[in-house]
Amino acid sequence: MDSFVDKSYRIGENEDKSVHLMDLLKYLLFHWKWFVLSIMLFGGYFYFQYSKTPFVYSRSETVMIKTSTNTISVSRITRPNNFYNTVNVNSEILQLRSKELMRNTVRLIHADMSYVTRDGLRKNELYTNSPFKVEPINSNSKAGFTFTIISKNNKQVELSGFSVGNPAKTMMVNLNEQVNTPVGTLLISPTPNYRREMLGKPIVVTKNPLEAMVGYFLGNLTITQMEDAAILQISMEDSSPSRAGDLIMKLIEVYNGMTINDKNRIGVSTAEFIKKRLSIIEQDLGSVESNLESMKVANQGLDIKSASDAYWTDSRQYQSSGKDLETQLSLIEIMRQRLIDKDKELIPSNTGMVDNSIESQITEYNSLLLKRNRLLEGNNSANPVVKDLNVVLAAMHQNIMRAVDNEITGLKVKIRNIGQEKQQAINKAQGLPAKQRMMLSEERQQKVKEDLYILLLNKREENELNLAMTDDNIRIIDPASGTDFPIYPNKFRKMMVGIGIGLALPTVTLLLVLLLNTGVHSRKDLEDQLSAPFLGEIPFSSDIRKSQTGIVVHEQGIDEVTEAFRIIRTNLDFMTPGEKKQQVLTFTSFNVGAGKTFSVINLGMSLKFLNKRVVLLDLDLRKGTLSNRTKVPMPVGISHFLSDTNVSIDQIIYKDRIAEHIDIVPIGVIATNPVELLLSERLDILVNTLKERYDYIVVDGVPFGIVADSSIVNRISDTTIFVIRAGKLDRRQLPGLEKIYRKNTFTNLSLVLNGVRLNQGRYGYANGYGYAKGYGYGYAIKKLSLFSRLKSKLFS
Repeated sequence: MDSFVDKSYRIGENEDKSVHLMDLLKYLLFHWKWFVLSIMLFGGYFYFQYSKTPFVYSRSETVMIKTSTNTISVSRITRPNNFYNTVNVNSEILQLRSKELMRNTVRLIHADMSYVTRDGLRKNELYTNSPFKVEPINSNSKAGFTFTIISKNNKQVELSGFSVGNPAKTMMVNLNEQVNTPVGTLLISPTPNYRREMLGKPIVVTKNPLEAMVGYFLGNLTITQMEDAAILQISMEDSSPSRAGDLIMKLIEVYNGMTINDKNRIGVSTAEFIKKRLSIIEQDLGSVESNLESMKVANQGLDIKSASDAYWTDSRQYQSSGKDLETQLSLIEIMRQRLIDKDKELIPSNTGMVDNSIESQITEYNSLLLKRNRLLEGNNSANPVVKDLNVVLAAMHQNIMRAVDNEITGLKVKIRNIGQEKQQAINKAQGLPAKQRMMLSEERQQKVKEDLYILLLNKREENELNLAMTDDNIRIIDPASGTDFPIYPNKFRKMMVGIGIGLALPTVTLLLVLLLNTGVHSRKDLEDQLSAPFLGEIPFSSDIRKSQTGIVVHEQGIDEVTEAFRIIRTNLDFMTPGEKKQQVLTFTSFNVGAGKTFSVINLGMSLKFLNKRVVLLDLDLRKGTLSNRTKVPMPVGISHFLSDTNVSIDQIIYKDRIAEHIDIVPIGVIATNPVELLLSERLDILVNTLKERYDYIVVDGVPFGIVADSSIVNRISDTTIFVIRAGKLDRRQLPGLEKIYRKNTFTNLSLVLNGVRLNQGRYGYANGYGYAKGYGYGYAIKKLSLFSRLKSKLFS
């Protein structure tokens, strides 16, 4: 039996101290009401947020950027060096996201005007579905205003809630008439969406500043390149699905218009240049032909070939080469003068005046210049990208100038060499008349002018063809489309977030409370740190407030408290070493209010139910809590007996004052020298006499450590019961209690945990020694709630 007791009461030393998930779940499930309240609170809040949040819709459009690899061959043939065929996808995306492009788009579809109605708590954007159209007259694009419009009949509306001036002001205005309002001059007209059911329904009209709407739409605009192809997916999110679709469709339309204008600008500049040069060459050619005609008439049709076959044979090659070189030199000098006169302007390209390397540089220069001008329109000159482009353009301009100068120098050298050779041929023909030489010169000039004139005519036709074939930079593959269901807010997601927070917040709070609470609440808290025998747990009982004497146990009781004292009574039998009877049971504790007196009275009652003779001895000579429970005067008590030898034992024993067949020895009066009285031999005499008369002497002692009384009284004790009040004792005091047990400060020290709230879901052995489960006793058949039965099935 001793080994059984030692093993059963010291098992806590080797028990697993890890966190038990099921215990934590029981602890949290007990506080289910907090979870329900938290879920209702946060779920309701997020449902409220969902109910008032405007719906957001998405529209997407797929477009293809035209390049030399995905456009018709005629365009590539006619425009072989145009920037149209050298497209950078990232550059196109940046241009599509430019503020200037969005600004023009917002203006065209009037997206800065908003028409909002309420559907419950939620605001709905009507856009083109509005029954009215409001047009500000001479309104500043930077200005913004708000007012409410209410239809009164099919001819008049009421305006109120102006954001400017007196907000309480109301106005009755006629439709289709300009009216002066606090927010400016407005023209309000009905739309095809006007219905009689709209009468009396308020519509909030808002004119947003243009720049604010540009920023809003750019923030909701998403452009994604699909893999490595020149295909873009353009998406827009907005509170109006039709406005989102119109905006991205119009965005592409405006962009294509701007790119076409840019391309045509180069063609127009080239056409103007060719026109001017043709006019000049026509005059020069006419003058040369007139001179040649005059010379032939004056010389009676003299033919140079017939004058000298030898000269023509030697000079034909020089003339031909010189003609080509002079034509090329003339064109290049014209181009050079153009570069000098008009800096930072578009340079005519594809004119044939220079070689292919210079033509490619001119084409690249024109492309960068157009991009720089376009960026300059939507930004300022301090933009780092603009500055970088200026530097690049200046460098490219210098490179083109140097290339042209080098070309001119080379042609001059060739012309000089051919001139020298030609002069030699002319010297051979010095015998020819001077007039013949003049005729030859005029014929040569005529040929040069004719070739240049024909070249410019061809270039003019090519330029006109390019202008006629100019098309869009972007082609729409899939027009703007999307689901009619909003992408935000998501009701399920909102509610799940609310429920998640509603679950997480109580969980974290309860776990923090559990973590930060250092009080002793359950048997597990004691067995983790103490090796002293554990007699049992006494559940908290509200019946003690109804009882004047503190008795809550009953002989045929089926409640948890009665069963708890039965268990303690039974476990006391296991504390008896051998045949020695444990008659004197002394109760003590660490602190006042642990429930010693309550435990003394009810343990005495439980022992009496076994037909045992029980006496309650009040040795708390300083307070006499047990004596005060009777509410009946007991003038003579143990303090009189210990201090006066004339007082007999029979004088201090009172029968049936607490309950029937239970005697009590009160303190009598509060002692001024309790230590000296307790050290008296008369205390031993009294206890020995009581042992002869009673089966059990239950002693109500004083708290340990506060005064020395408990250590003095220990000499009369057979068993010391240390009462611990659940929630009152700090776990940090348990090592001190363990030291008391190890040092045998008290005789047969054992533990009782009082005031355990079995229904508080505390982490640990919340079910005690089985009385919460019933073990077949009557109280276990009490009708349980549905939630309690569910918990029992889940965690049993």
